[in-house]
Amino acid sequence: MSIFSVDPDITRARTLHKDFYTNLTYFNEASQKLFAPSWQFIGDASLVSEAGRCHPFKLLPGYVDEPLVLVRDGYGQIRCMSNVCTHRGNLLVTEPCQSAHIRCRYHGRLFDLDGKFRSMPEFREVRDFPSASDNLPSTGLFQWGNLLFARLQGNRDPGAYLGEMMERVGWLPLEEFTYRPEKSTTYDVKAHWALYCENYLEGFHIPFVHAGLNAVIDYGDYTTELFPLSNLQLGIAKDDEDCFDLPPGSPDYGKKVGAYYFFVFPNMMFNFYPWGLSVNIVEPQGIDRTRVRFETYVWKEALYNTGAGSDLDTVEMEDEEVVEAVQSGIRSRFYQHGRYSVSREQGTHHFHQIICQQMS
Repeated sequence: MSIFSVDPDITRARTLHKDFYTNLTYFNEASQKLFAPSWQFIGDASLVSEAGRCHPFKLLPGYVDEPLVLVRDGYGQIRCMSNVCTHRGNLLVTEPCQSAHIRCRYHGRLFDLDGKFRSMPEFREVRDFPSASDNLPSTGLFQWGNLLFARLQGNRDPGAYLGEMMERVGWLPLEEFTYRPEKSTTYDVKAHWALYCENYLEGFHIPFVHAGLNAVIDYGDYTTELFPLSNLQLGIAKDDEDCFDLPPGSPDYGKKVGAYYFFVFPNMMFNFYPWGLSVNIVEPQGIDRTRVRFETYVWKEALYNTGAGSDLDTVEMEDEEVVEAVQSGIRSRFYQHGRYSVSREQGTHHFHQIICQQMS
C-alpha cells in the first residue's frame, strides 16, 4: 500500500507517513516529482543589470543541482538557459561577467546571448550540423517586479504557484525593494526539508516556541488561507505594533496586518513586513540536512527589524531547535503518523495532500 495517502477530511486525516522523511528513495524521487516542475525563486533583475551581463548559478545546489546561467541579451531581455555546452557538456560561464557572447573554453563552441549556436572550430565535415539541439536549452523564466523565477520542466503556468500572492499584495511597489546581502544569511538545519516547511505552515507552535513573536502578533486572530499550490498565514499586529498601510482596494483593508506569510509549494516562503520582504528558500541537502537561505529586501529602512519582522535570527534558532528534535523523534519505532489540529494545522494538512498527489 502506498504511503502517499492523506484523507482530505482533516477531522479524520492522519499526517504523512514517517517513511517520507526517512526513506532515501522518496527523498530522491521528490527532486524530480516535486521540485523540477515547480517555479523556483532565483534572485532579482539586479543580477543582470545591463545588456551583456551573465550570471551563472545552480538551481537548488546539492539536490536538483542544475547548472544554469542568467543573461541579459543585447535587446535588454533577461533569459535563463542551460549553462552546459551542447558539444561535450562543459560548464560554460564560471563566474559573473560581461560579454557579447558565450564561448566554451574547452573547444571554442560559440553561442549568442539568446543561446543560439553561432560557430564551432573543426566541424566543417560534420553532417546535418548545426541543428536545434546545438542551441542552449532555455528554462521557463518569470519576472514579478524585480523578482525572478525559473522552472526546469513541465508547462504549469507561474500563476498556479504565485498568482494568489501576486494578487493579494500586488499593490506593493516591489521595484522599490532593494536586495541587502549584508542583512541576508544562510542556515544549515539538521532535519528533512519537509519538516522545516511543516513548522512554517502552522502558527500553532507560536505561543509555545516564540515568546518574542507572540508578543507582537495576535495569536487569536492568526488565520490560514489555502490555495491550490500555496497558502497565506495572516499575522495581525497587536495595537502598538507596526502594520501595513493598506490601500482601500485590499481585501484586508481595515485590518492591522503585521505580516503576510506566503508559502509557495514546495519550498518557498515570502514574508512581507511593513519594512520589506524576507524570502526564505528551503534547499534539501540530504535526507536529514537542509539549507535555508534568508534573502532580505528592504523597502522602508526606518521600519527594519521592527514588529513581526524583527529579530528573525532568534525566531529561526527557536524553529531549528524544534525541527531538529522532530527529526530525531520521527525515527522512533513507536511513531508512524500523527493527527491534525482542525483549527490550527490546515496548512500542514494541505501541504501533505499536495505531496501525496504529486509523489503518486
